[in-house]
Amino acid sequence: MCHRKRPPVPYNGRPRNEPTGPPAAPSLTMILSMTGFASESAEWPGLALTVELRSVNHRYLDLNLRMPDELRLLEPALRERIAAELKRGKVECRISLARPAAGSTGLDVDAARIAELARAGAVVARLVPGIAPLTTAEVLRWPGVVAESAVAPDALAARVHELVNQALSDLAASRAREGEKIKAMLLGACEAILAQVQRVAPRIPAIQAAYMDKLGAKLREIGADAGDERMKQELALFATKVDVAEEVERLRTHVGEVKRVLNAGGAAGKRLDFLAQELHREANTLGSKSVDAELSSVSLELKVLIEQMREQVQNVE
Repeated sequence: MCHRKRPPVPYNGRPRNEPTGPPAAPSLTMILSMTGFASESAEWPGLALTVELRSVNHRYLDLNLRMPDELRLLEPALRERIAAELKRGKVECRISLARPAAGSTGLDVDAARIAELARAGAVVARLVPGIAPLTTAEVLRWPGVVAESAVAPDALAARVHELVNQALSDLAASRAREGEKIKAMLLGACEAILAQVQRVAPRIPAIQAAYMDKLGAKLREIGADAGDERMKQELALFATKVDVAEEVERLRTHVGEVKRVLNAGGAAGKRLDFLAQELHREANTLGSKSVDAELSSVSLELKVLIEQMREQVQNVE
């Protein structure tokens, strides 16, 4: 979580040593998570501005902006800026303007505005006998009664854009840190998958030979001639159907591609999701061809590991 309170800003100026350009983009070799949070704030006399960015995983970029009506004109530009930085995720940008709490500064009321409100109230009272008069709290809440801090609109708009840029930078850093953790988990899962594959690969010829011997023995028990040419062809055909060498090799290939994508970095979420699906397909095929307890155990372990991988991949941008 990133939260820093910026120093007070004058009406038409900016703090010294404050960055003015767009946020620095994370390295292209990084894997970015879609989960993150950032908050930035600035103050004027009588006014506080806060920008918050929250993001969670989503198939596409789903951006929701919440801001006061007086800043609504900035929405198109802010949407464009955020969309240029974030490619995927459910993102909420909340911008708030806060007035000082009661007692922190004096309240300046507009006497002329109150007089106008009183005259209007008197007219309403004559037209609607018995209507309740406005309370003091209602009068103070009436637009224009309490004088608000006069911040130049251009200065306020510029500051909003600056805080959004700073929040995007913090959010990118947060997502990058989370992404590095996910990358480490995925690489660990890759090694675990390769370890399971290594349990099977050296035993493939022995598993196949043992199964063929077992099948031949059963054929002899029922009086079939395993040496018959037609029977040999059928056994050879069946042997190819239970051969898992191709699945083992494809598992290795897909794991190698996962590692390459992780090390290349960038927007890798969709590619990794596709590879996780392919890994799951090969693990399923391996299980369907199982003719050995060891092979069944490996298939089950692979499915567990790949499912854990798929859960992590869902958070990658």
